[in-house]
Amino acid sequence: MSKYLFQVNYVGEGVKGLLKEGGSSRHAATEKMVQSMGGQIEAYYFSFGEHDCYVIADLPDNATAAAVALTVCASGAVVTKTVVLMTPEEVDIAAKKSPNYRAPGQ
Repeated sequence: MSKYLFQVNYVGEGVKGLLKEGGSSRHAATEKMVQSMGGQIEAYYFSFGEHDCYVIADLPDNATAAAVALTVCASGAVVTKTVVLMTPEEVDIAAKKSPNYRAPGQ
């Protein structure tokens, strides 16, 4: 499984829906959706600041994460940004790879 951070902002009717249903209801709905795609939620937090909600989820692959984000955004109730998360071990593997690269102008 791959791990993803979804940064969520409620817009328009989404804000009204959140006020009507409450945070626990939105968490449950999100958990149901993620589980239906073969994943699980690791963390779910509402927040002040740049984003209204942060969700960390384990999903099978990038295509599944994209399907989740597209479906949620298509509702018009929220806008999301998806960040692929990496473990320290994955960064170790990446650091050992040596791509052939030439910087612009060199």
